[in-house]
Amino acid sequence: MKLKSGIFMDILKTVIGCAVFAVGFDVFLLPNHMNSGGISGVAMILVELLDIGTVGVWSLLINLPLFALGGMKIGKKFFWGSLLGMALLSVFIDLFAYLPVMETEPLVGALYGGVICGLGGGLVFSCGHSTGGSDIIVRLMKKKWPYVSMGIFTTAFDLVVSIATGIVFKDFANALYCGISVFVTGRVVDVVIYRFDYSKVALIVTKCHEQVAYRLGKELHRGATFLEAEGSYSHQATKVVLTAVKKHQVAEMKDIVAEIDPNAFIIMQEAHQVLGDGFARYSKDAL
Repeated sequence: MKLKSGIFMDILKTVIGCAVFAVGFDVFLLPNHMNSGGISGVAMILVELLDIGTVGVWSLLINLPLFALGGMKIGKKFFWGSLLGMALLSVFIDLFAYLPVMETEPLVGALYGGVICGLGGGLVFSCGHSTGGSDIIVRLMKKKWPYVSMGIFTTAFDLVVSIATGIVFKDFANALYCGISVFVTGRVVDVVIYRFDYSKVALIVTKCHEQVAYRLGKELHRGATFLEAEGSYSHQATKVVLTAVKKHQVAEMKDIVAEIDPNAFIIMQEAHQVLGDGFARYSKDAL
C-alpha cells in the first residue's frame, strides 16, 4: 500500500511539475522568442546548419538513443518516469499555448520564465523522473560526478546550447537573455531539489546535557550525541550536545533547552540531507 502511495505521489509531482514548466515556457519564454536550451535547442541548431528535417524530427532522433541509454544506465523507474514526463510536457506546452500572454520586457520574461520553469523542472527531478532530452544527459552526468548539483549540470549544458544558438543564428542579444533564463532555471532547480530537504544541526553547550538529551528524545523524538569538550577559560571538562532536528522543530528545541538551562549556549547551522533514523535514507540514485 505504501509503495502504491509513493508511486502515485511521484506521478502527481511529475504532472504538476510538467504543467508548471509549460506555463513558464508558454507565457514568458516563447513570446520573447527565447531558446530554453536542451535538446530542442540542439535540434534548432541542426535544422539551421543542415537545412534538413524539422525541430520535432531532430528532437525525436536525439531522444531515442538517450532514452535507451537512460533506461540501461539509470533504471526502469527513470525510463518510464521520463517517458511520462516527456509526453506530459509536450501535451501541456501545446495546451497552454492558448493562455493569454502578457507583454513583458525580454529581461522580465527571462527572469520569470526561468523561475517558473525551474520550479516545474525541479519538482519533476525531485521524484526521480525527468522531461526527457537533456534531462537524461544531466542525470547520467550526475551519476558520473555525484558531488556536483543537478542545477549546475543543467545550467552548464543549456548555457552551451544558448551560446551556440546565438552564434548560429547571429542573434547575440537573444542568446544573452536565454543565458539569464538558463542560469535562473538552474538555480531554482537546486532550490527545489535540495533546499526543501534542509534540516538544522544544533550544538548545545550546557551543564545539563543529560536532561537536554532526554527531553529532545522524549518530546521531539530526536537522538543526541555527547561530544567531549573543555572550556577555554575555565579548562573544565564538559559535554556538548549534538543533535539534528527538522526546521519546524527548531523553536520547540530552543524552548526545551532554555527551560532546562537559560544560560545554555546554542549554535545552529544548516544541514543538507541528514540521513538516518527519523530522516531520509541513503540511496545511490539520490540527487
